[in-house]
Order: sequence, then structure tokens, then C-alpha cells
Amino acid sequence: MTDILTTAPASQGVSREDSSLFINREMSMLAFHQRVLEQAKDPSMPLLERVRFLTISCAILDEFFEVRVGWLKEQIAFGLTRMGDDGLGPGETLERVRAIALELVAEQYRLVNDVLLPALELDGIFVHRREKWPEKMKKWAREYFQHEVLPVLTPVGLDPAHPFPRVLNKSLNFIVTLEGKDAFGRKSKTAVLQAPRPLPRLIAVPREFSDARSEFVLLSSVIHAHVEELFQGMKIVNCDQFRLTRNSDLWIDEEEVEDLLMALKGELPRRHYGKAVRLEVSDTMQPETIAFLLDQFELEAGDLYKVGGPVNLHRLEALYDLVDRPELKYRPFVPDLPRKLHHREDVFAVLREHDILLHHPYQGFSPVVDFIRQAARDPDVLAIKQTLYRTGMESPMSDALLEAASAGKEVTAVVELRARFDEAANIELASRLQEAGAKVAYGVVGVKTHAKMLLVVRRESDGLRRYVHLGTGNYNARTARTYTDWSYMTSKPEIGEDVHALFQQLTGFGRVAKLQKLIQTPFGLYERILELIEAEAKAARAGKKARIIAKMNSLIEPGIIRAMYSASEAGVSIDLIVRGICCLRPGVKGVSENIRVRSILGRFLEHHRMFYFYAGGDEVVFASSADWMPRNLFRRVEVAFPIEGKKLSQRAIEEGLQAYLEDNTQAWVMESDGRYRRLTPADKTPRSAQTMLLETMAKSSGGLAYS
Repeated sequence: MTDILTTAPASQGVSREDSSLFINREMSMLAFHQRVLEQAKDPSMPLLERVRFLTISCAILDEFFEVRVGWLKEQIAFGLTRMGDDGLGPGETLERVRAIALELVAEQYRLVNDVLLPALELDGIFVHRREKWPEKMKKWAREYFQHEVLPVLTPVGLDPAHPFPRVLNKSLNFIVTLEGKDAFGRKSKTAVLQAPRPLPRLIAVPREFSDARSEFVLLSSVIHAHVEELFQGMKIVNCDQFRLTRNSDLWIDEEEVEDLLMALKGELPRRHYGKAVRLEVSDTMQPETIAFLLDQFELEAGDLYKVGGPVNLHRLEALYDLVDRPELKYRPFVPDLPRKLHHREDVFAVLREHDILLHHPYQGFSPVVDFIRQAARDPDVLAIKQTLYRTGMESPMSDALLEAASAGKEVTAVVELRARFDEAANIELASRLQEAGAKVAYGVVGVKTHAKMLLVVRRESDGLRRYVHLGTGNYNARTARTYTDWSYMTSKPEIGEDVHALFQQLTGFGRVAKLQKLIQTPFGLYERILELIEAEAKAARAGKKARIIAKMNSLIEPGIIRAMYSASEAGVSIDLIVRGICCLRPGVKGVSENIRVRSILGRFLEHHRMFYFYAGGDEVVFASSADWMPRNLFRRVEVAFPIEGKKLSQRAIEEGLQAYLEDNTQAWVMESDGRYRRLTPADKTPRSAQTMLLETMAKSSGGLAYS
């Protein structure tokens, strides 16, 4: 793959301000995309899981173009040339992005054409190209086209009365070159056809028309095979697929609008028709047709991506659900439940006795769902307050809130309407909650609410008591089965008071609350992290033991990176487990020799953020909703919560950090030059953090520690 580096690694004695010490954000993200694609190449992984990783790599690359490339092109359009900490401006970054993205796309298609499709065929699963359809499949495809596809197709012949149609973001389209005259004597040479969005992109061939166990065709193949029926009496010269990616970021001037929900409703349709940033075409398309499309969408040659197969491989994602072959997928598992909840239905009674720490997905999300359901139905519960970021369209959490509001309880929901690509679902949820009588707020103008907090106020014999859930992940029961996250549930008064103060801040006005246990952004978390890093550095300079371990999705914030460089120079041993973007360069002599960076990719999406500091033996452990990124630390409401008590904190360290540092099968280690190297067990015992946690927790009858 193309070199992701900005410059050569820095040498001893270089200033911590030097750009060579910082890896470009976009390059680091594309390096993560490469690691995801490598999962699809792993022959030890179940075949349909490899296909799924291929489609994931396609989906995240799409979002990269929609957001990051769209942002770079905006910077260039406005003439902004400011260089980042890595020394690259938007123009040079965009050039490097294209070089790497071209290789990524070429590798995706090589993998699907030369490896995955042949492997699927060996297992009796065929995705047929139209030129290889047997006669009985051709007959079925024609009937399917006539009855299911043709009635919803709308070809647009280009002429003065039919201008080029608006092309939806990421929609599948065809451009057809024609010869001849139509019934009106028109000589239009070009037509555009959009594949109907409601129709499945991958279609299962009925068994009576199939010779194999599982046979499929792509909708694009069905349309392409019968396109002449749309242009009766005319000659089809060429028919090619194309796909347009558009800038999908929404912009709202929150200080000017009176109703954020209504403003976002009006803005959402524009996402489908934002500024074009990428054009994908089949590699058989003629140069003149390509030039026509580039001109039509105001794109340059550098925005063109030719592909050797069907445009948009993400369509193959449907194979996973359509093919019922358990042996080609990960083995299913049953999440564990806390021992104290095995035979007790009263969550409040348990929380009065113990704090609960749940490790998802190895332990189920059901205790969290039970917690809010019980709160919704309990006549002694007076109020429920919750932040909602990516809850999902069909959610037991939102259903419980609706039930509680309908029952007359005081329900407050802080709904983050601006959760990217979830805006429509959140708008609908906010509207439903308001109709049920809940108090709905949208957080703070200009600052996203990303904290995951749930507060229940209950009247008990000794007065009012607050019960709290804090999490590193979203209140989404579906993703809780595929994302690794922490859930912390407690009735500790100081935690309840902190969460109450934060909700007061989110829904009303007032100065920054003085918190007892929690740390929030944008007030205090950044400063606290720097303090903890410097405390370790001070200890190391004094010859004492100093240790930092941090796990997160992304590490970008330059102030924290410089602080860790300083701590490394002082002798602090630092391990960073960073799934995606990491702008810090480890292992540079004299600067970051004591810093190690690894990325874990496996069955589950590593999502929990947690931070460990030795602190002179006191071992401070925080879990958080925040990554170490400027947006999380300065432009969002986030919460970091301590994991206290010897049993809970040690369990969190062992399961959330140590297990990942011992992983030698799913771990990728970053070298000082910024490249990643996948670890192999070699002559050591293979160790996979995710596999170990599944085996020791999901299958156990217990697996939960209590403070």
C-alpha cells in the first residue's frame, strides 16, 4: 500500500512541535480501513464473515468520502491552506488520500473477484454474472424484470425537455448510449436510469430455477440484461453503471434558528444532493462518457474511481442474512447475566446493595433494558432522565420512556438531533416523546451531547433515592451485541448528584457544576487528563513506578499527544490501544521510545474508552464516552466516570486493558514509521482478547464482580 507517512520519523532531540511527530488524520483513518480489509483476507475466519468485513470496508470508505473528503474539498474551495500539526494542508492531504484510496478500491475488487467469489462457489454459493446465466435462469430473470422491476423504472432520455436528472447520493445508476430514433423522431443519444431504491440489490434465485444450493443475481445485472426493453426500436451502444458520492455533512446555524428540530427536518433532504466528491464507474465505460459525467457533476479526473466489477460492493452485505449456513459464520453465543440478577427481578434492590459493571457484548444489555422498564412501571418512580444519541428506530429503551411518559411520570429526554446519519431517527423519536408528554431538550447550542446517562428518581422508605446508569456506548440493544462497551449501574449518592447536576445543566441554564466523581467535557476532562499524565511523568522523574494505559477509538488531540511524548521522555511506560485513528508516532528515539500503540480488530467492534494511571499505586481507572479528539474534549458534552472499588477496578483493568495487551492474534502494532504490523503467535500460545472474554464470560454462570 502507498506510504501513509508525512515525513520520515523524527530523530532524537527534535522539538515536540515538529510536524514529523504527528501522523496525518486522514492517512491514519485510511490505514485503519486497510486493516479492516485485511480481515477479509484472513483464511482462518469463517467465509461469510470475511465477506462481511469486505462490505464493512466499502461502507466506511463511503463515509470517509462523504465526510472527510467532503471537508477537505470545502477547505480547498474556500482557499483555506492552513497546515495541520502533521505539516500537511488540505490540498496535499487530498492528493495522498486519492493515491491510497485508489489502491484500497483496487484491492477490494481483486479480493472479491479472485478470492471471495471463487471461495463462495466452492461452498455452493453463487453470485452470477449475467453473461454466465443458464437458460432457465435467464427465463426467471426476464419474468422478474417484467413483474418486479420494469413497473418501477423511469428512464430519462436527455434532450432540451429532459435535463440531466438529479442523482441521489450513493444511488446506483446507469448511463445508456443509444442510436436511432424513437416514436417521436427524437435522436437522443444518451439516457440515464436510476435503479429503484425499494428493490433489493441482491436477489435470491428460486430453487426451481437454480442448480446450486444458493444462487443470487444482482439487481444491476437484471436491469442491464433487459435494458433494451426500455428503449424499444433503438440500438443500445453502451450501458454502464455509475455511482456518485456527495458531501453529506449538514450545516445549521444553531444560533440563528428558533427550532433546531424543524431546521434539521428542512436540511435533511439536502444530504442526498450535497456537493459531489467522488464518481465511481465501471471500467468498461468509454472515455467520452466519463468526461461527460465528470463535467455534469463538476468533478475533476482526480475524483474518478474506475472499478473492475459491480459498482458498490457493499451490496454483497445481504449475503450474510440470505445464506443460512451457520458453519460459514461465527458461532452464536448467549451473553452472560450478572449472578445477582439471575434469580432477582428487582434491579433497584440489587443496586441498593451493589454497583454493577457490565462488559458488553460478553454480558447482556438486558439488565439496562430491565432497569428502565422497571422504572417505567414502578409506581414509586417519580422521574426518569436520559440522554439519547443513537438509540435506533425500534428501541426498547425509547419504548420504556414513552410508557413512563404516558403513565404520567416526569420524563426528560435529551435527544441529540445532530448524531450524524441518525438525524431522521432522532427527530422521529423526539416527536414521539413530546406527543407522549415527555420533556424533550436538544442539548446545548453548538455542542453535541454525546454522554450516555440514565437517571431514575425513586421514592423509598428513607426518602428519595437516585439510581444511575452510565455507559461508554449508545442506548442501542442491537449494537450492544456487536460493540464492546462498559455499562456502570449504581445508587451511590455522589454519582446520582453529579448526574442530576449534569441534566440540570443540559436542560436549563447555570454555571459549570462542581462535580464530586464525574468529569465532563467541555469543562475539565482535557485538563484532568493532562494533570494525570504529568503526575506520572513527575513520578518517573523521581525514579518511581509510572504507568499509563489508555484504550479508545481515536487519538488526535495534539496537546495530549505532546504531553505523552513528554511523559515518555521522563520514563513513563505507556501503552495505547487505539482502534482507529492514531496521530501519535510511537517508538521514536528520544521522544516516544516508551510508548507502544496497538489496534485490535476482530469479531466485535472495539468501542469502550477507558484510561488507567498508576498514580503512585492508587491505580486511577476511568471509563468514558469520549475519545481523545478535539471534538470530544472541546465541542461535546461527554462524561468520564471512575471505576472504583478493588474488585471492579481490577476486573476492568484485566478485561478492558490487560487482555488486549496480551493479544497476539488480532492485534496490529504500529511501528515508529507509522505502519501497522499484525502480530502472530509464532511459537507462543495464541491469545485473542475477544475469544478469551467470550469463553470466560459468555459461557459462564457468573462472571460479574461487585464492589
